[in-house]
Amino acid sequence: MSLAAQRAFQKSIRERAFAPVYYVHGDDDYLKEDAVRQLIAAVVDPATRDFNLEILRGGEIDAGTLGSLLDTPPMMAERRMVVVRDIGALKKDTRGAIDRYLVRPSPDTVLVLVTLGAGSKPDKGFEAVALSVGFDPLTEDRVPKWIEHHATTVLGTTISPAAISLLHETVGNDLPALVSELDKLASYASGGQIDESAVTAVVGARQGETMGGLLDAILDRDARRALGLLEPVLSQPKTSAVTIVMALATQTMAVAWARALRDRGTPMSQMYNELFGLLKESGDAVKAWMRGVERWTTPELERALDRVLQADAALKESRLSSDEQLLATLILSLCGDVERSAAA
Repeated sequence: MSLAAQRAFQKSIRERAFAPVYYVHGDDDYLKEDAVRQLIAAVVDPATRDFNLEILRGGEIDAGTLGSLLDTPPMMAERRMVVVRDIGALKKDTRGAIDRYLVRPSPDTVLVLVTLGAGSKPDKGFEAVALSVGFDPLTEDRVPKWIEHHATTVLGTTISPAAISLLHETVGNDLPALVSELDKLASYASGGQIDESAVTAVVGARQGETMGGLLDAILDRDARRALGLLEPVLSQPKTSAVTIVMALATQTMAVAWARALRDRGTPMSQMYNELFGLLKESGDAVKAWMRGVERWTTPELERALDRVLQADAALKESRLSSDEQLLATLILSLCGDVERSAAA
């Protein structure tokens, strides 16, 4: 979402200067739904919500019914709100009814048009007449800021930078999962600041015992450290053998791509920007990948990718080994390859 659109959207809520029409689109359904919740809370008086809030689905509403709802005045309130979700499913005549309404929208009705799912292009017709705000998945560097904002603005508490870092490393970029953990952390803190010890107690994570710590250990070929991290990392929320293998695949491919650039003469001084532009990952991940460029050769990375692919296939088949045993075998093969390479 552009910063200008974000500021305009939040300002309209903060100052209660609501636009007659909002067009909410983008690839992140959680952020879109959160925006709609914020608007409903600001626009609709809870005491008259049953009379002044209509939530509809685009594919289920006909033109006549929608027109009638948009023409209905608010009851015992300053304004009413009509939310139409999944506007990509609007029938032709219903879309026509909305287009006619947009020529002269009611001053005491807030109409919210919401797309569902990802991949659809913004509707230029709606963008031209509505306050258009797009929500795409947050980039890695924006998630910590979002965590802090949610803790302070939504939950009314504070959270330390160390707690933000540990929570982000542990849970990742899954916003619904982060909301769930933040709710528990706010209850645990009981009005005090959420600190690193709270994250350890509630989420079960310690500094270094994270997916990032495990990936760093494998990148450094430190088998003992990686194996020691395997059990605590697997026990964390939203973490499984599959997510670990996927993260390893991303890391290995990124380092292999950078190693190929290095072999073609790209200076290390340019590598950070090249890697950051590739996957838009956090600065910490990019720095780790740069370290890996100097520690891994192209043949070693090719073998590593083969082993990660084999592990991925093994996870999808019935097998006797547990997930932890399979991952331990993969870690030992990746970290031990340097010894075989040196002996060859």
